[in-house]
Parts: sequence; C-alpha cells; structure tokens
Amino acid sequence: MEFAVVDIETTGGMPHTHGITEIAIVIHNGQEVTGKYVTLINPQQKIPPFIVNMTGISDDMVASAPLFKEVAPQIFNLLQGRIFVAHNVSFDYGFVHYLLNYHGYAWSAPKLCTIKLSKKVFPGLVKYGLGSLTRDLGIRIEGRHRAWGDAAATAKVLTMAIEKEGMQPIHSLLAKKEPRKKIAPPSNETGDAI
Repeated sequence: MEFAVVDIETTGGMPHTHGITEIAIVIHNGQEVTGKYVTLINPQQKIPPFIVNMTGISDDMVASAPLFKEVAPQIFNLLQGRIFVAHNVSFDYGFVHYLLNYHGYAWSAPKLCTIKLSKKVFPGLVKYGLGSLTRDLGIRIEGRHRAWGDAAATAKVLTMAIEKEGMQPIHSLLAKKEPRKKIAPPSNETGDAI
C-alpha cells in the first residue's frame, strides 16, 4: 500500500474560483518516506492579504513559479496508483482533483483523512487540528502553513498511526465511502484564469 501525503496552500476555499499557490507531496510506503516533491505555483490571481499573512507566500514569490498545468504531469504521476492522504483530506483533494481533471488528467484516488485516522488511533485528545495534534504527539512542524512543513508533519502522523495500530484502521476508513460532492464547472464571468 503506497500513500501520497499532500498539502496545498491556496488563494481561497473554492477549487473552481481560487488557485493553488504551493503543493507538497510526500511519498510513503507504509513504513517510511520514500520520496518528496514541493513547488510554488502561480495561481494567476492575487493572493489575499490575510492568506499572505498566514502562509508567508506573496504575489512576488509566485510570479515566476510554474502554472498548475505545467506541473500537472508530474503531480499526476506522483499521485497515480497511491492513496491520497491529507489532514482534512476533502479540501486538498477537492483542489487537486478539480485542477487535474480541468487540465485533462482523468484522475481520482482513494482518500484517507489523518484527522479521522488520528481520532481512531489517538483517542481522547482535545483537538485534532494539525497544530494541536502534532504538539500532543511531539511532532515539530518546520514551516507551519507552508505546504512542505504541513505535508511532512502529516506524513509523521501517518507513520506514528501505522506504528501504533498497523493498517487495520486505515483499511476501515478506506472501506467507508464518502458521498461525492459536485464541483461546479469554471465560470467565465469572473475573469479569473485557472
């Protein structure tokens, strides 16, 4: 069982109107990290000030970064055939699924949420947000609210969960199918490029 642990930073919360500014993918074989990929991405739209303050990613930083369509082949190859893992997986998966399909890559994958996994494997914690969870588990995040820092920390959560409980909780979560959410097609009225 191979995992792709993903974290993205974005310009907002809606895949069809906002863009990805950074993506990190950690390849995990169920025992350890075997590969990693991280890049800034030019979202072709302004990054709101509150997001610049949270992530530290500015318009200047992404101005010369590749467009999503330029890195889509590499992202597709890294994700293909692997379980998509993220903390609050629906958010990251929603953006990546939408943009890959928008750019011609018919991709979908089984999803594993490390929030749900952590609630099963590490019950009784007060909060399961990435910051609180990693503090409780003794994981240090190098670069909070940046794709690489958060993806690397999420991969450590995955490793610790597997070391503690094995694959059974993962199989159990993967067996539960989430209802599919419809994502609206891109609107040409906003003028925002994807």
